[in-house]
Amino acid sequence: MTSILHTSVNKGVCALYSPAGLHVGNFKWVAGQWKFKAVGYGPDGQVMPGHGPLTQWHNTCFDRLDEALIRARFFEE
Repeated sequence: MTSILHTSVNKGVCALYSPAGLHVGNFKWVAGQWKFKAVGYGPDGQVMPGHGPLTQWHNTCFDRLDEALIRARFFEE
């Protein structure tokens, strides 16, 4: 199983990729918790914050980044 979390973005930011390998958002460390920020892309490739396939999960908070929990919640695996 390929990892869907990539922590190398920068300190306090972790990118989230779908199981198919598409960038679908980021987790940001905000006020002591990880907050999910959905990301979509427009027809010309422009970044569209708050959009994309996980828009309904935008601003969801987690106390820790648990890949199994994130997969189950966001990708229904």
